[in-house]
Amino acid sequence: MTAAIKGSATPGAPRQLNVLSHLKYEYLVAGISGGVVSTLMLHPLDLIKIRFAVNDGQASTAPRYNSLRNAIAQIVKTEGLRGLYRGVTPNILGSGSSWGFYFFFYNTIKTSIQGGNSKKPLGPSMHMFAAADAGVLTLLMTNPIWVVKTRLCLQYADDVKLAESKKYRGMIDALKKIYKTEGIRGLYKASKFFKINFGIMIGLVPGLFGVSHGAIQFMAYEEMKNEYYDYLNVPIDTKLSTSEYIVFAAMSKLIAAASTYPYQVVRARLQDHHHDYRGTWHCVQCTWRYEGWRGFYKGLSVNLTRVTPATVVTFVVYENMFHYLQSRRTAVEEAIAVPAVSKLKE
Repeated sequence: MTAAIKGSATPGAPRQLNVLSHLKYEYLVAGISGGVVSTLMLHPLDLIKIRFAVNDGQASTAPRYNSLRNAIAQIVKTEGLRGLYRGVTPNILGSGSSWGFYFFFYNTIKTSIQGGNSKKPLGPSMHMFAAADAGVLTLLMTNPIWVVKTRLCLQYADDVKLAESKKYRGMIDALKKIYKTEGIRGLYKASKFFKINFGIMIGLVPGLFGVSHGAIQFMAYEEMKNEYYDYLNVPIDTKLSTSEYIVFAAMSKLIAAASTYPYQVVRARLQDHHHDYRGTWHCVQCTWRYEGWRGFYKGLSVNLTRVTPATVVTFVVYENMFHYLQSRRTAVEEAIAVPAVSKLKE
């Protein structure tokens, strides 16, 4: 009877255990840690990048900055040091949760493709596939936070003519007002991957650019690491030094940022409540008409100054935190396994 019960129960059990074994909290915790640390260190550059990107020369309320140094000086003069940290709360929540979910989904999908064998290398196409899927899943959970963060970063001290419904006192206030005046669609404006309108996916073109940025970055990062592992002739899950992670993270981010930056300008302008673009294509047309190709690269130097160290910090913190948590898990599993083996021998 016991044998029959075991026999009937076993077919589904291994499959369930295999699926659950790919879900590791280490990916989530390490990703959140990297996102929060990098945001706290570099939020002022993120704020300035957004203000550069949305400044199309048409809005009279937006301040004009000549350079990074000039922008910092003007913001401190008119808004104080606190002005450099406008929107930091949603940025911390957004970056922490986004990186946490992204690394969690990406590594879960990647491990599933590997069949649980972390030493099995994947090709560029599979890395891009895993990164793109992880990006879409992350977006659905975090895009409203990014909309709020962008709008809080674009609250200017001399913006007195702005309607009360567009003046935000903080993150919660912004979420309430955006939802009240624009509905759920407002919280998914210029979504990184697609827009959502009553469950219908639209705006797929900018969405593809959003997916491609993360996909290109992770593909470049993973492929550079794999090539280096081959050169060292060690397994691909071997822990590297901090300096090696810095090089790979910086190079992968530069490649991805240079490839997809125009999309980020369009996204920021669509999210800016000082403008009323009819959609993605209208924003592209206006930018080209008034500013030419240079308009699509406004704030690029500031962006590279910000995103390169931000990505380096995020990835270095992630890799070190993950390997630390993984070593603790291994130590605990070994500690549990030793008494179990001893009992079996008895």
